[in-house]
Amino acid sequence: MLPQLEPAELPADAIEVGRIHDAWGIKGWFKVLPHSASPEALFSSKRWFLQPSEKAAKPPFSGTVLLRVREAKEHSDSIVATAQDIDDRNAAELLKGSRIFVPRSSFPTAGDDEYYWVDLIGLQVVNREGVALGEVRDLMATGPQTVLVVGYEHEGKPAERMIPFVSAYVDDVDLPGKRITVDWQPDY
Repeated sequence: MLPQLEPAELPADAIEVGRIHDAWGIKGWFKVLPHSASPEALFSSKRWFLQPSEKAAKPPFSGTVLLRVREAKEHSDSIVATAQDIDDRNAAELLKGSRIFVPRSSFPTAGDDEYYWVDLIGLQVVNREGVALGEVRDLMATGPQTVLVVGYEHEGKPAERMIPFVSAYVDDVDLPGKRITVDWQPDY
């Protein structure tokens, strides 16, 4: 049986960072599937906000609840965590599929020339000549580099451009100005 988790309001700056995959061990630990290859946000926050999976036929809780994390760590090729009031495998199993949110304000500060993907989505992309190329709709990890997926309209229909997010093509990222300047042409 799932202990009573504290109902909570989802913070205005909440970002979904992962999901609870399954129970791990017998003492209430659980496996987490992070949405990012660099899950620092999971480690930096001790307060996770959970919402039930959209697919859960009978969710163990409704709305948003607060999960007070005791510890989250890397283990082999995954992330495992334990939280207050989740003391056994049965309680951990009931969390399976839960969506994990943390406030953007609790993310660690990014280094110079480092950006969180969530901060790049929605930025306008222009080239050196000031030609608007579109808006960042998504990012895609391709192995050696990340690619900006830039949406725009072509002859009245939605289209996408793929621009490598590397210094050879990206001149400037202006987060306050919501703009990325690139060395890229509209016909590439």
